[in-house]
Amino acid sequence: MKAVLFETFGGALNCVDVRDPAPAPGGVVIKVEASGICRSDWHGWMGHDADLRLPHVPGHELAGVVVATGANVTRFKVGDRVTVPFVSGCGRCEQCSKGQQQICATQFQPGFTAWGSFAEFVAVDYADINLVNLPESIDFVTAASLGCRFATSFRAVVDQARVQPGEWVAIHGCGGVGLSAIMIANAMGARVIAVDIDQAKLDFAKRLGAEVGVLANADIKAAILEHTRGGAHVSMDALGSRVTCYNSIACLRPQGRHVQVGLMLGAHADPPVPMGLVIAKELQVMGSHGMQAHRYGAMLDLILMRRVQPQLLVEKTIALSAAPAALAGMDNFRGTGITVINDFVR
Repeated sequence: MKAVLFETFGGALNCVDVRDPAPAPGGVVIKVEASGICRSDWHGWMGHDADLRLPHVPGHELAGVVVATGANVTRFKVGDRVTVPFVSGCGRCEQCSKGQQQICATQFQPGFTAWGSFAEFVAVDYADINLVNLPESIDFVTAASLGCRFATSFRAVVDQARVQPGEWVAIHGCGGVGLSAIMIANAMGARVIAVDIDQAKLDFAKRLGAEVGVLANADIKAAILEHTRGGAHVSMDALGSRVTCYNSIACLRPQGRHVQVGLMLGAHADPPVPMGLVIAKELQVMGSHGMQAHRYGAMLDLILMRRVQPQLLVEKTIALSAAPAALAGMDNFRGTGITVINDFVR
Protein backbone atom coordinates (compact mmCIF):
# COMPACT_ATOMS: atom_id res chain seq x y z
CA MET A 1 0.00 0.00 0.00
CA LYS A 2 0.97 3.67 -0.34
CA ALA A 3 1.77 5.49 2.90
CA VAL A 4 3.57 8.57 4.18
CA LEU A 5 6.64 7.37 6.08
CA PHE A 6 9.43 9.07 8.02
CA GLU A 7 12.56 7.41 9.36
CA THR A 8 14.03 10.24 11.46
CA PHE A 9 12.32 12.83 13.64
CA GLY A 10 11.96 16.05 11.72
CA GLY A 11 13.42 14.32 8.66
CA ALA A 12 12.14 13.53 5.20
CA LEU A 13 8.47 12.64 4.77
CA ASN A 14 8.04 10.35 1.78
CA CYS A 15 5.05 8.73 0.10
CA VAL A 16 6.26 5.16 -0.41
CA ASP A 17 5.12 1.56 -0.77
CA VAL A 18 4.99 -0.31 2.56
CA ARG A 19 3.57 -3.61 3.74
CA ASP A 20 -0.19 -4.04 4.00
CA PRO A 21 -1.39 -4.34 7.61
CA ALA A 22 -3.07 -7.43 9.06
CA PRO A 23 -5.66 -7.38 11.86
CA ALA A 24 -4.75 -8.36 15.42
CA PRO A 25 -7.07 -10.99 16.96
CA GLY A 26 -9.16 -8.19 18.54
CA GLY A 27 -8.61 -5.68 15.76
CA VAL A 28 -9.64 -4.74 12.24
CA VAL A 29 -8.08 -3.32 9.12
CA ILE A 30 -9.78 -0.24 7.72
CA LYS A 31 -9.57 1.02 4.15
CA VAL A 32 -8.94 4.70 4.80
CA GLU A 33 -11.35 6.95 2.91
CA ALA A 34 -10.34 10.18 4.68
CA SER A 35 -7.68 11.26 7.18
CA GLY A 36 -7.30 14.67 8.80
CA ILE A 37 -3.93 16.36 9.13
CA CYS A 38 -3.49 17.63 12.69
CA ARG A 39 -0.79 19.54 14.56
CA SER A 40 -0.52 16.50 16.87
CA ASP A 41 0.81 14.61 13.82
CA TRP A 42 3.41 17.39 13.44
CA HIS A 43 4.41 16.97 17.11
CA GLY A 44 4.86 13.23 16.51
CA TRP A 45 7.01 13.86 13.44
CA MET A 46 9.15 16.29 15.46
CA GLY A 47 9.79 13.64 18.14
CA HIS A 48 7.65 15.16 20.90
CA ASP A 49 5.84 11.88 21.67
CA ALA A 50 7.68 9.24 23.66
CA ASP A 51 5.43 6.41 22.41
CA LEU A 52 6.42 6.80 18.78
CA ARG A 53 8.92 4.35 17.25
CA LEU A 54 10.74 4.72 13.92
CA PRO A 55 10.16 4.20 11.07
CA HIS A 56 6.64 5.55 11.35
CA VAL A 57 3.43 6.32 9.47
CA PRO A 58 1.50 9.23 11.06
CA GLY A 59 -2.23 9.96 11.01
CA HIS A 60 -4.89 9.60 13.71
CA GLU A 61 -8.05 11.31 12.43
CA LEU A 62 -9.60 8.70 10.18
CA ALA A 63 -12.75 7.31 8.67
CA GLY A 64 -13.23 4.43 6.30
CA VAL A 65 -14.55 0.93 5.68
CA VAL A 66 -13.66 -2.30 7.49
CA VAL A 67 -11.96 -4.71 5.08
CA ALA A 68 -10.68 -7.38 7.49
CA THR A 69 -11.46 -8.48 11.05
CA GLY A 70 -9.56 -10.41 13.68
CA ALA A 71 -10.83 -13.73 15.02
CA ASN A 72 -12.08 -12.22 18.29
CA VAL A 73 -14.03 -9.29 16.85
CA THR A 74 -17.79 -9.69 17.34
CA ARG A 75 -19.40 -6.23 16.93
CA PHE A 76 -18.04 -5.21 13.52
CA LYS A 77 -17.86 -6.83 10.11
CA VAL A 78 -16.36 -6.28 6.68
CA GLY A 79 -18.15 -3.43 4.90
CA ASP A 80 -18.99 -1.39 8.01
CA ARG A 81 -18.45 2.37 7.72
CA VAL A 82 -16.49 3.40 10.81
CA THR A 83 -14.40 5.97 12.59
CA VAL A 84 -12.38 5.66 15.79
CA PRO A 85 -11.28 7.96 18.64
CA PHE A 86 -7.60 8.82 18.44
CA VAL A 87 -7.25 7.41 21.97
CA SER A 88 -8.53 3.83 22.15
CA GLY A 89 -8.86 1.93 25.42
CA CYS A 90 -7.63 -1.60 26.09
CA GLY A 91 -10.92 -2.62 27.74
CA ARG A 92 -9.20 -4.33 30.66
CA CYS A 93 -7.70 -1.66 32.95
CA GLU A 94 -9.29 0.27 35.82
CA GLN A 95 -9.93 3.33 33.68
CA CYS A 96 -11.64 1.36 30.92
CA SER A 97 -13.83 -0.44 33.49
CA LYS A 98 -15.10 2.99 34.52
CA GLY A 99 -15.84 4.00 30.92
CA GLN A 100 -12.83 6.33 30.79
CA GLN A 101 -11.06 4.84 27.78
CA GLN A 102 -9.57 8.24 26.88
CA ILE A 103 -7.13 7.90 29.81
CA CYS A 104 -6.49 4.15 29.48
CA ALA A 105 -3.18 3.14 31.03
CA THR A 106 -2.23 1.03 27.98
CA GLN A 107 -4.07 2.94 25.29
CA PHE A 108 -3.80 2.28 21.57
CA GLN A 109 -3.30 5.36 19.40
CA PRO A 110 -3.17 4.99 15.61
CA GLY A 111 -0.47 7.32 14.36
CA PHE A 112 1.40 7.23 17.68
CA THR A 113 1.61 3.83 19.39
CA ALA A 114 1.08 2.17 16.00
CA TRP A 115 1.24 3.11 12.33
CA GLY A 116 -1.49 5.54 11.39
CA SER A 117 -3.86 6.63 8.66
CA PHE A 118 -1.67 8.54 6.21
CA ALA A 119 -2.00 5.34 4.22
CA GLU A 120 -4.41 3.35 2.11
CA PHE A 121 -5.07 0.96 5.01
CA VAL A 122 -4.70 1.14 8.79
CA ALA A 123 -4.89 -1.55 11.48
CA VAL A 124 -6.87 -0.66 14.63
CA ASP A 125 -6.72 -2.81 17.77
CA TYR A 126 -9.39 -3.28 20.50
CA ALA A 127 -12.04 -2.82 17.83
CA ASP A 128 -15.14 -3.93 19.71
CA ILE A 129 -14.88 -1.22 22.37
CA ASN A 130 -13.44 1.59 20.23
CA LEU A 131 -14.85 1.57 16.72
CA VAL A 132 -17.83 3.83 16.01
CA ASN A 133 -20.40 3.07 13.31
CA LEU A 134 -20.96 6.01 10.98
CA PRO A 135 -24.47 7.00 9.87
CA GLU A 136 -24.80 6.90 6.08
CA SER A 137 -25.63 10.62 6.04
CA ILE A 138 -22.22 11.59 7.44
CA ASP A 139 -19.58 11.55 4.71
CA PHE A 140 -16.05 10.31 5.28
CA VAL A 141 -14.36 13.73 5.09
CA THR A 142 -16.68 15.11 7.78
CA ALA A 143 -16.17 11.98 9.88
CA ALA A 144 -12.38 12.27 9.65
CA SER A 145 -12.59 15.84 10.92
CA LEU A 146 -14.22 14.53 14.11
CA GLY A 147 -11.48 12.12 15.11
CA CYS A 148 -9.27 14.35 17.22
CA ARG A 149 -10.13 18.04 17.18
CA PHE A 150 -13.92 18.01 17.16
CA ALA A 151 -14.36 15.03 19.49
CA THR A 152 -11.73 16.37 21.88
CA SER A 153 -13.50 19.74 21.95
CA PHE A 154 -16.89 18.10 22.47
CA ARG A 155 -15.72 16.28 25.58
CA ALA A 156 -13.87 19.34 26.86
CA VAL A 157 -16.89 21.63 26.49
CA VAL A 158 -19.73 19.24 27.33
CA ASP A 159 -18.31 16.66 29.74
CA GLN A 160 -15.36 18.37 31.41
CA ALA A 161 -16.32 22.06 31.56
CA ARG A 162 -20.06 21.29 31.73
CA VAL A 163 -20.88 24.49 29.84
CA GLN A 164 -24.36 25.85 30.58
CA PRO A 165 -26.64 28.13 28.53
CA GLY A 166 -25.83 31.80 28.98
CA GLU A 167 -22.31 31.25 30.33
CA TRP A 168 -19.37 33.14 28.89
CA VAL A 169 -16.82 30.80 27.29
CA ALA A 170 -13.41 32.09 26.16
CA ILE A 171 -11.51 30.04 23.57
CA HIS A 172 -7.81 30.85 23.25
CA GLY A 173 -6.56 29.79 19.82
CA CYS A 174 -8.74 29.43 16.72
CA GLY A 175 -7.18 26.43 15.04
CA GLY A 176 -9.12 23.21 14.50
CA VAL A 177 -9.64 22.53 18.22
CA GLY A 178 -10.60 26.10 19.03
CA LEU A 179 -13.01 26.50 16.13
CA SER A 180 -14.64 23.18 17.02
CA ALA A 181 -15.01 24.30 20.63
CA ILE A 182 -16.58 27.59 19.52
CA MET A 183 -19.16 25.77 17.43
CA ILE A 184 -19.98 23.30 20.22
CA ALA A 185 -20.15 25.92 23.00
CA ASN A 186 -22.47 28.00 20.84
CA ALA A 187 -24.70 24.95 20.32
CA MET A 188 -24.82 24.56 24.12
CA GLY A 189 -26.26 28.08 24.38
CA ALA A 190 -23.08 29.74 25.65
CA ARG A 191 -21.79 33.20 24.75
CA VAL A 192 -18.40 32.70 23.14
CA ILE A 193 -15.30 34.89 23.03
CA ALA A 194 -12.63 33.89 20.50
CA VAL A 195 -8.97 34.88 20.97
CA ASP A 196 -6.32 34.60 18.26
CA ILE A 197 -3.36 36.38 16.68
CA ASP A 198 -5.02 36.33 13.24
CA GLN A 199 -7.97 38.60 12.41
CA ALA A 200 -9.07 36.29 9.58
CA LYS A 201 -9.44 33.43 12.06
CA LEU A 202 -11.41 35.67 14.42
CA ASP A 203 -13.74 36.60 11.55
CA PHE A 204 -14.25 32.92 10.77
CA ALA A 205 -14.84 32.21 14.45
CA LYS A 206 -17.65 34.76 14.48
CA ARG A 207 -19.27 33.02 11.51
CA LEU A 208 -19.20 29.81 13.57
CA GLY A 209 -20.89 31.37 16.59
CA ALA A 210 -18.39 33.51 18.51
CA GLU A 211 -20.03 36.66 19.85
CA VAL A 212 -16.76 38.53 20.43
CA GLY A 213 -13.32 38.34 18.84
CA VAL A 214 -10.23 39.51 20.74
CA LEU A 215 -7.00 40.03 18.83
CA ALA A 216 -4.13 38.61 20.85
CA ASN A 217 -2.01 41.75 20.65
CA ALA A 218 -4.46 43.39 23.08
CA ASP A 219 -4.58 43.09 26.87
CA ILE A 220 -6.50 39.82 26.70
CA LYS A 221 -7.35 39.58 30.39
CA ALA A 222 -8.68 43.15 30.48
CA ALA A 223 -10.65 42.73 27.25
CA ILE A 224 -12.38 39.55 28.43
CA LEU A 225 -13.14 40.93 31.89
CA GLU A 226 -14.68 44.00 30.27
CA HIS A 227 -16.79 42.06 27.73
CA THR A 228 -18.05 39.59 30.32
CA ARG A 229 -18.37 42.04 33.21
CA GLY A 230 -16.25 40.01 35.54
CA GLY A 231 -14.58 37.22 33.59
CA ALA A 232 -15.40 34.05 31.68
CA HIS A 233 -17.24 31.21 33.38
CA VAL A 234 -15.22 28.75 31.28
CA SER A 235 -11.95 29.28 29.43
CA MET A 236 -10.05 26.86 27.20
CA ASP A 237 -6.46 26.90 26.01
CA ALA A 238 -6.95 25.32 22.61
CA LEU A 239 -3.41 26.02 21.40
CA GLY A 240 -1.00 24.87 24.10
CA SER A 241 1.54 27.59 24.95
CA ARG A 242 2.83 29.29 28.08
CA VAL A 243 1.00 32.48 27.09
CA THR A 244 -2.37 30.97 26.16
CA CYS A 245 -2.44 28.75 29.24
CA TYR A 246 -1.74 31.71 31.54
CA ASN A 247 -4.26 33.98 29.81
CA SER A 248 -6.96 31.32 29.91
CA ILE A 249 -6.69 30.99 33.68
CA ALA A 250 -6.23 34.72 34.31
CA CYS A 251 -9.41 35.71 32.44
CA LEU A 252 -11.78 33.63 34.61
CA ARG A 253 -14.35 34.98 37.03
CA PRO A 254 -14.57 33.57 40.57
CA GLN A 255 -15.15 29.79 40.56
CA GLY A 256 -14.52 29.69 36.82
CA ARG A 257 -13.28 26.57 35.01
CA HIS A 258 -10.13 26.37 32.92
CA VAL A 259 -9.75 23.45 30.49
CA GLN A 260 -6.35 22.64 29.03
CA VAL A 261 -6.72 20.97 25.64
CA GLY A 262 -3.74 22.28 23.69
CA LEU A 263 -0.69 20.04 24.15
CA MET A 264 2.05 21.53 26.34
CA LEU A 265 5.25 20.24 24.77
CA GLY A 266 8.85 21.27 24.26
CA ALA A 267 9.56 24.77 25.58
CA HIS A 268 5.93 25.04 26.74
CA ALA A 269 5.92 21.87 28.86
CA ASP A 270 6.08 23.68 32.23
CA PRO A 271 3.97 26.84 31.91
CA PRO A 272 3.64 29.48 34.64
CA VAL A 273 0.28 29.11 36.39
CA PRO A 274 -1.20 32.03 38.38
CA MET A 275 -1.80 29.83 41.41
CA GLY A 276 -2.62 32.85 43.56
CA LEU A 277 -5.66 33.48 41.36
CA VAL A 278 -6.58 29.79 41.44
CA ILE A 279 -6.70 29.91 45.24
CA ALA A 280 -8.26 33.36 45.69
CA LYS A 281 -11.00 32.82 43.10
CA GLU A 282 -11.48 29.08 43.80
CA LEU A 283 -10.83 28.29 40.16
CA GLN A 284 -10.99 24.80 38.69
CA VAL A 285 -8.08 23.76 36.46
CA MET A 286 -8.58 20.58 34.46
CA GLY A 287 -7.25 18.73 31.47
CA SER A 288 -9.15 17.04 28.67
CA HIS A 289 -7.74 14.26 26.47
CA GLY A 290 -9.75 12.81 23.61
CA MET A 291 -13.20 11.25 23.94
CA GLN A 292 -14.50 7.73 24.48
CA ALA A 293 -16.24 5.84 21.68
CA HIS A 294 -19.36 5.41 23.83
CA ARG A 295 -19.81 9.22 23.90
CA TYR A 296 -19.77 9.59 20.12
CA GLY A 297 -23.53 9.04 19.93
CA ALA A 298 -24.27 12.34 21.69
CA MET A 299 -21.93 14.18 19.33
CA LEU A 300 -23.28 12.48 16.21
CA ASP A 301 -26.84 13.35 17.30
CA LEU A 302 -25.92 17.05 17.34
CA ILE A 303 -24.52 16.70 13.82
CA LEU A 304 -27.57 14.83 12.53
CA MET A 305 -29.81 17.53 14.03
CA ARG A 306 -27.59 20.15 12.32
CA ARG A 307 -26.99 21.93 15.62
CA VAL A 308 -23.30 21.71 14.74
CA GLN A 309 -21.82 21.45 11.24
CA PRO A 310 -18.22 20.22 11.48
CA GLN A 311 -17.99 20.09 7.70
CA LEU A 312 -17.72 23.89 7.79
CA LEU A 313 -14.29 23.46 9.41
CA VAL A 314 -12.86 21.57 6.43
CA GLU A 315 -10.87 24.13 4.48
CA LYS A 316 -9.50 21.83 1.80
CA THR A 317 -9.03 18.22 0.74
CA ILE A 318 -5.79 16.88 -0.74
CA ALA A 319 -4.20 13.75 -2.16
CA LEU A 320 -1.96 11.49 -0.06
CA SER A 321 0.99 12.58 -2.21
CA ALA A 322 0.50 16.16 -0.97
CA ALA A 323 0.39 15.13 2.70
CA PRO A 324 4.15 15.40 3.40
CA ALA A 325 4.22 19.10 2.52
CA ALA A 326 0.97 19.75 4.39
CA LEU A 327 2.24 18.01 7.53
CA ALA A 328 5.60 19.78 7.47
CA GLY A 329 3.76 23.12 7.33
CA MET A 330 1.45 22.42 10.27
CA ASP A 331 3.43 24.64 12.64
CA ASN A 332 2.98 27.86 10.69
CA PHE A 333 -0.73 28.23 11.61
CA ARG A 334 -1.78 29.28 8.12
CA GLY A 335 -5.35 28.88 6.93
CA THR A 336 -8.60 28.96 8.82
CA GLY A 337 -9.72 25.34 8.84
CA ILE A 338 -8.87 21.66 8.62
CA THR A 339 -7.03 19.86 5.82
CA VAL A 340 -8.21 16.31 5.05
CA ILE A 341 -6.63 13.66 2.81
CA ASN A 342 -9.34 12.00 0.70
CA ASP A 343 -7.48 10.85 -2.41
CA PHE A 344 -5.24 7.82 -1.87
CA VAL A 345 -4.62 7.10 -5.56
CA ARG A 346 -2.76 10.12 -6.94
